[in-house]
Amino acid sequence: MAALSRRALFGFALLLLPLAGALPAWADALDDALKAGLVGETREGYIAPIQNPPAPEITALVNNINARRRAQYTKIAEENGSDIQTIERIAGKRVIERARPGTYVKNAAGDWIQK
Repeated sequence: MAALSRRALFGFALLLLPLAGALPAWADALDDALKAGLVGETREGYIAPIQNPPAPEITALVNNINARRRAQYTKIAEENGSDIQTIERIAGKRVIERARPGTYVKNAAGDWIQK
């Protein structure tokens, strides 16, 4: 499991590169939305809107970022002979650990809390 975790985390780090380099507008939008408390990080490795219902641009951002993450998680799972749920949990834990203070994260009870 330790080897899977290291490889999965490395793959997750690779996920962040395209978000930061190829799509700076989306990366900036995600960073801004996280800072503003419009979206938060979930334990499953995805972002979700904090407000219900979210604004259309927040829904678009969430869908775009989550589709990219899901594609990367699927790739990592296939490369490691694992299931996507395992990769999602590893990525979710890592993203929450690295979240900046003030970022909303979902706790084990499913509640949004500020880190």
